Amino acid sequence: MDVSAYLELKIAPRAVFDSLPERRSRVRFMVPAGRDWTSVTWGAFAEQIREISLFMVSAGVKNGDRATILAPNRVEWMSAALGIQAIGGVMVPIYPNSTADQIGYIVRHSDARVLFVDTPSLLAKIYQAWGDLEGVKKIVLLDEDLDPVKVLHEQRTKGQKVPSYAEVEPRVISFANAREIGNALGQEEPTLFDNLMNSVSLDQFGTMLYTSGTTGPPKGVPLTHRNVAVNGRDWLQNNASLVDEASVDLLWLPMSHIFGFGEACLGNTLGFMTYLADPVTALDLLPVVRPNIFMSVPRYFEKIAQLAMSEKDPERRRRKLSEVTGGRFRFCLSGGAGLKKEVKEFFWENGILIIEGYGLTEASPTITLNRPDAFRFDSVGKPLPSLEVKLAEDGEILAKGESIFSGYHKDPAATQEAFTEDGWLKTGDLGRFTDDGFVQIIGRKKEILVTAGGKNISPVNIEDRFMDDPYFAQVVLWGDGEGYLVAGVWPNEAAIVAKLGDGMSDEQIHAFLAPRIEKTNAELARYETIKKFVVIREPLTVEAGFLTPTLKVKRKQVYATFSDRVMPLYKG
Repeated sequence: MDVSAYLELKIAPRAVFDSLPERRSRVRFMVPAGRDWTSVTWGAFAEQIREISLFMVSAGVKNGDRATILAPNRVEWMSAALGIQAIGGVMVPIYPNSTADQIGYIVRHSDARVLFVDTPSLLAKIYQAWGDLEGVKKIVLLDEDLDPVKVLHEQRTKGQKVPSYAEVEPRVISFANAREIGNALGQEEPTLFDNLMNSVSLDQFGTMLYTSGTTGPPKGVPLTHRNVAVNGRDWLQNNASLVDEASVDLLWLPMSHIFGFGEACLGNTLGFMTYLADPVTALDLLPVVRPNIFMSVPRYFEKIAQLAMSEKDPERRRRKLSEVTGGRFRFCLSGGAGLKKEVKEFFWENGILIIEGYGLTEASPTITLNRPDAFRFDSVGKPLPSLEVKLAEDGEILAKGESIFSGYHKDPAATQEAFTEDGWLKTGDLGRFTDDGFVQIIGRKKEILVTAGGKNISPVNIEDRFMDDPYFAQVVLWGDGEGYLVAGVWPNEAAIVAKLGDGMSDEQIHAFLAPRIEKTNAELARYETIKKFVVIREPLTVEAGFLTPTLKVKRKQVYATFSDRVMPLYKG
């Protein structure tokens, strides 16, 4: 498609309001309602944004103030996000699987003035983190059925330290009541919203995301509207031939992650009809919704491939793939981690190109991208037009350009560490360029294991090979300074029980998993193979401090806790 009409840099809310004359009565979102769907038009969506913006004005939120969102995907999530940005505020999303301590830290560290929340479990975490919410003026409940008194009572009954009702009552308000207040202010001052939105500069911060680092507290990454808009422009130019106006997409990626938020903003720009889903229902809904656009982490593409590859005949595989996906995939994007080359090749053999790129939050987020007219399945693509990319002497990928952030919130030391002396962003990833200009990722700079034989090994590249095996929850490698690699293996208990029955011993699970590890070993260089492993049943969870909110392994914490179980493998 011709994307020239969409290349002007603008703040995210403008994509909705500038297109209203044409799209007002069309459907923007389809929301699950039992076995059916409820539609939300562009006009209704815009009204939510306008009214929630003016509510925040009435609550004292000013240009440059921050507001947080803690909720699963829903239309009101997006309305709140764009409402914050439309009045010059900074939208701060929080991952729903964050702990109460992590939520409290982000709310306090960001100096949030308003907090949007949904679901009883997340509101319970807000109560548990109440001591960190002193600066929050209003807590807005996104679901009308969310009962703050009931949740408060339940938490107190469980022995949790929570605030009194007298403390909670004046600060909590429903989304509907907040909209009424905003609507009233709009009636009094009809031009206020437009005046505020028109005054927002591209060069002021519009989003601040907290990176779930594997060490220390999360760091706030403020991004200007220009940072994100430039990255979006590059993205559109590169993928123009695969995206169409008024496409249908199935959005299940968390809006709290820049990947999911980016998909929603792309839909706002190009006029998608978006069916909202969640991680549990997404794959089952594909043949129902039959989307043209599907963006996902690798695991879902791998599951789809597994279903289709169960057929032996090539033509039956193609039909199975069409059946599983709905048969209308046109643009597919995989991100968040590396997708196996074999999976990309399988889709391509069946007429579907999965675009894969590379980036990080600090780059708004994309740095490199494969594209329809230039792709290699053994790479993460070429640098985007607005970015310069080079390698440091040690192979670290460095980037510079308009979509690169300027520094961490309240953390000058970390900011200084994030850049070279001459202003290049240090990604922390090791890479190389192919002869034809594509970038390949080798591993993480800080997570390289150096064996006793001097071999540099990226553990993540090996561990990720087990992601599409349903019987593994996590695999973590040990081997720094040792003669060979060993592993801690956390089995997927539910899958094991379904396959082998309940009550399996560690030894029986070890015997079951050993051939699967050997199969992966056969794909690796000799020095990369796992020589021994131990089965560990204590799960790695966010709550226990072993995983980040985005489910990355906190290697330092895992090593500290489980080395006494794994290191004896070197003595046996």
